[in-house]
Amino acid sequence: MVQNYTNRVSSIGNSQPIEKILNKDYVRVAVSKPADESNENIIVADAVAQMLENLAIKSAYGVSGGAMASLWGALSNSNIEVLNFRHEAGAAFAATEAYFASGNPTVVFTTAGPGITNALTGLFAARGEGAKVILVSACTSAPQRGRWAIQETSSDTLPSSGIFTTGTVFNYATTVESPAQLPQIFRKLALGLSGPGGYVAHLSIPTAVQNMDMNDTQLPEQGVSCSLMMASEEAIATASELLSEGTFAIWLGFGARGAAEEIRELAEKTGAAVMCSPRGKGIFPEDHPQFIGVTGLGGHGSVMTYMQEQAPIRTLVLGSRLSEPTSFWNQQMVPAKGFIHVDIDPNVPGVAYPHAQTLGIQSDIKTFIRQLLCELEADIEAVDRVKALQPSSLPKPERLSIETLQRSPVRPEVLMEGIQNIIVDGSDAVVMAECGNSFTWSTNLLRFSQTNRYRVSTGVGAMGHTVTGVVGAAQARNGKAVAIVGDGAMLMNNEISTAVKYQIPAIWIVLNDGRYNMCHQGMKMLGMKGADAIIPETDFEMIARGMGAEGIRVTKESEITAALEKAIATNGPVVVDVLIDPHRAAPSKGRNKGLASQGVKSTSEKKSKVQASFPNI
Repeated sequence: MVQNYTNRVSSIGNSQPIEKILNKDYVRVAVSKPADESNENIIVADAVAQMLENLAIKSAYGVSGGAMASLWGALSNSNIEVLNFRHEAGAAFAATEAYFASGNPTVVFTTAGPGITNALTGLFAARGEGAKVILVSACTSAPQRGRWAIQETSSDTLPSSGIFTTGTVFNYATTVESPAQLPQIFRKLALGLSGPGGYVAHLSIPTAVQNMDMNDTQLPEQGVSCSLMMASEEAIATASELLSEGTFAIWLGFGARGAAEEIRELAEKTGAAVMCSPRGKGIFPEDHPQFIGVTGLGGHGSVMTYMQEQAPIRTLVLGSRLSEPTSFWNQQMVPAKGFIHVDIDPNVPGVAYPHAQTLGIQSDIKTFIRQLLCELEADIEAVDRVKALQPSSLPKPERLSIETLQRSPVRPEVLMEGIQNIIVDGSDAVVMAECGNSFTWSTNLLRFSQTNRYRVSTGVGAMGHTVTGVVGAAQARNGKAVAIVGDGAMLMNNEISTAVKYQIPAIWIVLNDGRYNMCHQGMKMLGMKGADAIIPETDFEMIARGMGAEGIRVTKESEITAALEKAIATNGPVVVDVLIDPHRAAPSKGRNKGLASQGVKSTSEKKSKVQASFPNI
């Protein structure tokens, strides 16, 4: 028996090749190549474009401007695909989703001043989501700083801390003042991109510096390998012993998306129940008999049924921060003997539930599961004993049975059933859900049996993330990507025009209910009157056609199938404008059961004790 392991973290930096231990090569490499020609007549802007090419960057997203003309020109004449967007925030969201769709790091480019500040929300999301994105921006040249230059970008006009320095937004940030800095910057970027997890960097280059000659400054050939983080033998033995003591469940997060096969093998070998975060949908097939549901926002009541009636003694958490949208920090989710929490970031385990027993293990998830499976092979009797203790029947996520009618407006449940049949089951499209009620309807009702098919943002959860990110996802995968969005987000910041320009096969399905409905429904449930969340009804079919895209309007439930079939068969961008019944309450059964388990009463019974946060209702 292993005792006193509360909030311990175990890790190892292993210098020997990982394949010697696991017979697999999981080394991430950032490969670069030397210049094909000398640096004669090469300026800094050209060298930066070459550097980004050598870092395996395939695409760049941004908005041009005079201060970064040389950079824009160099990128446009490189082998990098350059996409000109209508707004920098949209470009940053698109770059983020392009990374997740392709696995290749991406670039955001902006001019000085508002070009940078406009992009910050999208880059903040990239950092929170774990993407690999480099912002390349222009800034005011040294002789002009403090003299009211056009869109002046200096310490006189913008805070340097956090924007131009390494910190909470950027893993690495610097301003290039000399060509001689580029080799060292190149190496730092290569190291950052080759490492595990996300990496968001900012390279700000003054206008004058962009045009400086490289002269004798050479970009070195970079070959940076990064072995995946492994758990120590002691940590694996401890985890195996603890899991063998009795029943356990597996709680999956987005960080486990690269280990789907290994997780399924572990679950089936041990009989463990499996649940996932909203971002973890599809890592473990949602139609598998051991899957009990999604936790948190838009989650399923079946999870709480399991935790209340068949609670495991421990939970193995893989690649999740257990943040508020994933857990609501519900104490009912804490097993009697706590968590074994595995994450690549050693700062994650023990944070969401600081008072729970937690064995924290720093490791790549796939590597950890392979190590654990090897350890379990040595004690088949213990594995069989644990499997025999697991419940023979597990609760399943609730499913709606609802009849399609001639009804108007459309019930969201019926629309989701159509999306499931035509988009999820009938195509290979990536499906993305915007924050708000689009998130809760999609997360609760759609079912995925494959990883990397569903994307939501739970860290930042910015409106406008999906309505613009869908363009990057479709472009990067060279295939269909579908955004399920609200009318509020669609009006905030869409990139239909960009998709039309490049004929990117993005599809927007707009839940058009004439309001910010999560806010509207949330304020109503809180009993707060007078707040106005109504939006004038918008004809998105007309907007789409006005921008050159295909537009389809759905006013009755009987029109859903034909509209979605047409959208998925169309080569270019399509907007499906669906008039939604605004009075259908978004699914919150899982959240309500969680609150009830903590003794929280309805707002009418106990208003003062309810946190005024709409996702918490």
